[in-house]
Amino acid sequence: MGRLIQRAACSPDALVLDLGCGAGEWVLRALQEHPTARAFAVDMSEPALRRAEGSARERRLGDRVTFVRGDAQEYRPPQACDLVMCVGSTHVFGGLGETVQALDEQVAPGGAMLVGEGFWERPPTAEALEALGAEPADFQDLAGTVETVERAGWAPVYAHISELGEWDDYEWSWTGSLTRWALDNPDHPDAEAAIAAAREHRTGWLRGYRGVLGFATLLLQRQNPR
Repeated sequence: MGRLIQRAACSPDALVLDLGCGAGEWVLRALQEHPTARAFAVDMSEPALRRAEGSARERRLGDRVTFVRGDAQEYRPPQACDLVMCVGSTHVFGGLGETVQALDEQVAPGGAMLVGEGFWERPPTAEALEALGAEPADFQDLAGTVETVERAGWAPVYAHISELGEWDDYEWSWTGSLTRWALDNPDHPDAEAAIAAAREHRTGWLRGYRGVLGFATLLLQRQNPR
């Protein structure tokens, strides 16, 4: 995460936009890397935004980021930004190519884009497709993923391919957090459903797409700078 943001080579007072920010880890890391930068971060999830706001306060970054609850596809920042990020939320725009095209107008001249997208590590199995609710055409292999952003007019200048251990940590963290909450609150009316949801997702991951679906985060620059 830090290496990708550092390689974006933004000025210290950059303007950053994170679309589909979730709990805010990417945008907060960008603010830490750029000590006078300001940011806008957008997500539909109220609980995720609350966690993001809490993390921003803990890191003393709250006065430099504006969290917005809304549709990332419809949001427009007050001005074009030096770094625009969309990590794991390309479905909002209809896919990777559509995401890159949609974000283009929001990136300032000389700016960079950071996009995270799934890709097939190997041909998808029936179990993986069922667990993900996906079709084979929903993702490409890594080479095809890179070719998609190039066709949209952007060039990868660096990338991070998530290792299996990183993916495992992500999956265990969120299914475990949901399970722990339910076990700690057994009388809550949603506790039983939470455990069932965590179990269903964990089974789909372990018996379905683990080792089949990978994740790449691409740092992009325009092929024809404005």
